[in-house]
Amino acid sequence: MKVAIVGGRGFIGSNLAKEFDEVLIIDKKNFNEIEKIKNCDIVINLAGASILKRWNEEYKKELLSSRIDTTKKIVEIINSSNVKYFISTSAIGIYPNNCSCDEDSDLADNFLANLAKKWEEEALKCNKPTSILRLSVVLGKDGGAIKQMLLPFRLNLGGTIGRGCNFLSFIDIRDLIRVYKFLIENKLTGIFNASTPFYTTNYEFTKTLAKALNKKAFFIIPPFVLKILYGEGAEVLLSSQKVLPKNLIKAGFKFEYPTIEKSLMTMFHS
Repeated sequence: MKVAIVGGRGFIGSNLAKEFDEVLIIDKKNFNEIEKIKNCDIVINLAGASILKRWNEEYKKELLSSRIDTTKKIVEIINSSNVKYFISTSAIGIYPNNCSCDEDSDLADNFLANLAKKWEEEALKCNKPTSILRLSVVLGKDGGAIKQMLLPFRLNLGGTIGRGCNFLSFIDIRDLIRVYKFLIENKLTGIFNASTPFYTTNYEFTKTLAKALNKKAFFIIPPFVLKILYGEGAEVLLSSQKVLPKNLIKAGFKFEYPTIEKSLMTMFHS
């Protein structure tokens, strides 16, 4: 089984690539070779510019192009190939804040949500069996959000965003890799929330990460500071989402790291 991972040099892709014997990695450096994915059995699409940056109109265009245009190209190639299965990416930013959401819930109407909708629309034009993973915050010490937080936390400079009341939906990178393998092994199609059943809060996440590192986290980061740093992009950090993986659970998937404590404590103490 040969697997192509588009966007495979990032945090998720580099972890995922270790799970397969024969892997084709496509990223910005060799994107001109994307036609090679037609010779693979499975294509996984992880392409997309980082969402956690300061947004302006130019960067919004990059966010759109890196997702929509790339997915469109991938689907065009797959549709005229012998590829057997396609897994594309989306994000839980498609849902509204502060209400429990599963795959059948109403969707939000803002930049992040509309970006995800367009991304999914292109993926669903694929004429091969297709699944879409709506990613929550992916936790792992070698990348993603936690890697950026480690230095300040290790210097006892960690803290909550405001009062820490915002809800945080997450998935441990180890469970996420298992989700990809579960979808492939069971040939599942449809939309799946890649998020544990036990969302947490920013306060609980901060307290647990500090505990896992044996550090203190007394600081409070005012939301206006994030807005100064990231502009409209601060929306990513200030969101408050309670997302449930109804379709994964219904399919029989079992999370090994379902709670924030199980995820972070085993991440740094195993």
